[in-house]
Amino acid sequence: MDKQYVLQRKDGEIAIITINRPEVRNALNAQVKLECLRAVQEVDADPEVRAVILTGAGDRAFAAGSDIAELQQRNTVSEVLPQASVNRALAHLLENMPKPTVAAINGFALGAGCELALACTFRIASESARLGLPEINLGIIPGNGGTQRLTRLVGKGRALQMVLTGEIVEAQEAYRMGLVSQVVPADKLLESALELARQLAGKPPLALLAAKQAINLGSEMGLATGIDYEAKLFAILCGTSDKTEGVSAFLEKRQAIFRGE
Repeated sequence: MDKQYVLQRKDGEIAIITINRPEVRNALNAQVKLECLRAVQEVDADPEVRAVILTGAGDRAFAAGSDIAELQQRNTVSEVLPQASVNRALAHLLENMPKPTVAAINGFALGAGCELALACTFRIASESARLGLPEINLGIIPGNGGTQRLTRLVGKGRALQMVLTGEIVEAQEAYRMGLVSQVVPADKLLESALELARQLAGKPPLALLAAKQAINLGSEMGLATGIDYEAKLFAILCGTSDKTEGVSAFLEKRQAIFRGE
């Protein structure tokens, strides 16, 4: 599928996906969401890709939310049609795909744009980044997991404050509350995202996936159930070639070569 609003390229084992509507601060209309979903599906299926970076074109925005002109046409009926599920499918894939995802947040990440960043494994922000879920000011609430993922990241109290007031937080405040893991100068953003992505790409793929599952799914379980689930994943990994390679490389004082087997 040809893409009008999304750019894709590879830097070695890292796929970089860029939302490319800088003239409207990379606002997310239906076409952009569909193209993003297709791009993420493609890199997920690419055996050469070990990690993914998602960012926005220009220096003003990662994605400044849904396209408001399009939002004006949406109603209760439109939200139960199949095409309304694209955004949820995109966020679900970003969160659950075996390959770790890094949101490089360059400027505004608001509403649906913030929800995409929340679905990524890691979030790195430029010093000029601003994040928030201001949907309350339009008479709606976040509709793509924003209330749920934000609460799990920063806690119920802080999530309530952000969602109910529509507060937009600056990068350093986002870092203090745990919403982003790193804040860097704008001219170092992609470099920092690539550094983290390359570090992740060097890890054993099966263990990365199991670790994500243990945290993402385990956080929804009771403690005892979560510990049991973690133990089962550990047992499965003990039977993999990557585990044999990792232990052997450690004992032999050499760099491990992980193949995802």
